[in-house]
Amino acid sequence: MSDLHARPAAAIARDVASGTLSAETVARAALARIAALDPQIGAFTAVTTKRALAEARAVDADRAAGRPLGPLAGVPYAVKNLFDLAGLTTLAGSRINGDDPPAPRDAALVERLRAAGAVCLGALNMGEYAYDFTGENLHHGPSRNPHDPSRMSGGSSGGSAAAVAAGFAPLALCSDTNGSIRVPAALCGLFGLKPTYGRLGRSRTFPFVASLDHLGPVARSAEDLALCYDALQGPDPDDPACAGRRVEPALPGLDGGMAGLRVATLGGYFAERGEPDALAAVARCAGALGATRTATLPNAGRARAAAFLITMTEGAALHLDRLRTRAADFDPAVRDRLLAGAMLPAAWVAQAQKLRRSFAQEALRLFESVDVLLAPATPCPAPRLGQTEMTVGGAVLPVRANLGLYTQPISCIGLPVAAVPVWLPGATLPLGVQVIGPPWREDLVLRVAAALEAAGTARAPVAGLA
Repeated sequence: MSDLHARPAAAIARDVASGTLSAETVARAALARIAALDPQIGAFTAVTTKRALAEARAVDADRAAGRPLGPLAGVPYAVKNLFDLAGLTTLAGSRINGDDPPAPRDAALVERLRAAGAVCLGALNMGEYAYDFTGENLHHGPSRNPHDPSRMSGGSSGGSAAAVAAGFAPLALCSDTNGSIRVPAALCGLFGLKPTYGRLGRSRTFPFVASLDHLGPVARSAEDLALCYDALQGPDPDDPACAGRRVEPALPGLDGGMAGLRVATLGGYFAERGEPDALAAVARCAGALGATRTATLPNAGRARAAAFLITMTEGAALHLDRLRTRAADFDPAVRDRLLAGAMLPAAWVAQAQKLRRSFAQEALRLFESVDVLLAPATPCPAPRLGQTEMTVGGAVLPVRANLGLYTQPISCIGLPVAAVPVWLPGATLPLGVQVIGPPWREDLVLRVAAALEAAGTARAPVAGLA
């Protein structure tokens, strides 16, 4: 079937379950597309061909024997290379980790997807140690934007977004500390989900900032995003941040529409410094949802500053031994930010944590009068590879730090966010809009994402690669 690369995960799973399509056929088509096209994209750092075919054949054997199949039966996926894959070294985008032994066991979320019948294609490129918004990796090369390979895929989950946008797989697993799901999803034109902090287990993944790290998927439809998210849910006894949290399925509520939902557009900080098109994408979503209210989070800019300080200090503490012994093996841009973090005064960090708690309370108060908030995901479409500065709202800003201008304040307090892709009329590159909900209400943000997709406002086409 020539269109397999563009088929949604839900459709693949249905066809595999019915016997219309074999999981092995799907896997072989995905592997062939990767072999043909990934050299121009750079999404993968390792392709697990033998594993993928073995997992696909196991799904087909289960179907032939009449055994029940999981909700993602035969669906290909791949993972950011900070997730452990048994038999592969977990690189976390670095040169240093390349000396580590192979992982003895899969990450918890990889085990969940395998139990759901999904088929793992391999490990994906990422920014070094997840400290990146661009998708440019000094050691493994950049992951390029499939809609225009001269442009950035975003980071740090750039390979994940590039793989899904290129049609290598309908799903990929990512991490998001300050925006690393939402920025690549926005630049590559995908749906992405950053769940509530603590919702999904992080065991057997390489950390960055433990108090800010989230895991989640990217996909080309809201249904696929919810299908994957539901398969990932469940307690993780090896991650105290999520142990014991109940499963709250989101997929059944996707068709609930917008009846009764109170939606507002975030103004103030979230309407500043963005290019006009970034704000127009938000307005387009608000119009489709019938949302006319504007709300503000007055301390969003200060919350972003707090996120910077917390990221720098926790990241530095994690990598202190590597900085002492292998400083020359870091990307200099990553190394220098970590070294700066190691020298920040403790009083600054204490103040940042205090502001973080205060900002969380500010957001909770706002959610007493609204259910969902809309904001830009990035201030602009994908910059060109190698671009170091961008002009946004009349100000010249460094690209690497400021692609997360609008995502960092939300990460700082762990709210659930769905990124939705918007193509303005005549645009050649997508923009992203954040759909932000109150804690533990992934169902609401996914419901709004589905409504925007149903209205034709959000869409995630496969890139037209030659």
